[in-house]
Amino acid sequence: MCQLLGLNCATPTDANFSFTGFCQRGGKTDHHADGWGIAFFEGKGLRLFIDHQSASDSPMAAFLQQYPLKSRNIIAHVRKATVGAVALENAHPFVRELWGRQWVFAHNGDLKDYAPRLHSHFRPVGTTDSEQAFCWIMQELAKSHAGLPDVQELTLTLRELVPQVRRFGTFNFLLSNGEALWAHCSTKLHWLVRQHPFAQATLMDQDWTVNFEELNHPGDRAAVVVTTPLTSNEQWTAFEPNELKVFVDGLPLP
Repeated sequence: MCQLLGLNCATPTDANFSFTGFCQRGGKTDHHADGWGIAFFEGKGLRLFIDHQSASDSPMAAFLQQYPLKSRNIIAHVRKATVGAVALENAHPFVRELWGRQWVFAHNGDLKDYAPRLHSHFRPVGTTDSEQAFCWIMQELAKSHAGLPDVQELTLTLRELVPQVRRFGTFNFLLSNGEALWAHCSTKLHWLVRQHPFAQATLMDQDWTVNFEELNHPGDRAAVVVTTPLTSNEQWTAFEPNELKVFVDGLPLP
């Protein structure tokens, strides 16, 4: 199975700490060595980096660990291939445009005998069940709304669509349009919010401790969503099975 990492923040936030720890799971501290990727929004723009190499060995991943990864919405993924070959076109996250916005999606799980009817311009480039599910969700969102709805309305639509996919298997995923981060748990997902008063955090996969009080201002806030907790000394909350949460400005919406 793959692993997911997502951040949704109130202000552009440095993600190097979380991304560095997460990359170690791509072949060093775990077996997710069949590709990796990260997408982060900068305003309406989007930077996407994907690679079919393992994250722990990829020169591109090493470069990004030194790059100022500052964004309000970030999705990263390390892959353990189940459906689809180890190839660049099968590396997550996947990106599509809808209503003049970039949408980013990454999936952890295995969908059995999944072959949705795709009849609009959303078509997969690679051969994964994940990209098929993303294309179907984009297609159905476009059919459900004439223009970009607000976050609450989008969440209601996703609550109707997600069960139609997860009946085929495990469907842990992250989805963002640069405004919000949606996270759905079939089996395993955790989250926390870092906000004032900030404290220290220590990575589980690498010997690195950061004092967030020295790096942040009182108005900064970041929600972090990950498959398995990244740090050993923070309080992570497990998602309930089949729970869909949406985060805006670094907080979960009720």
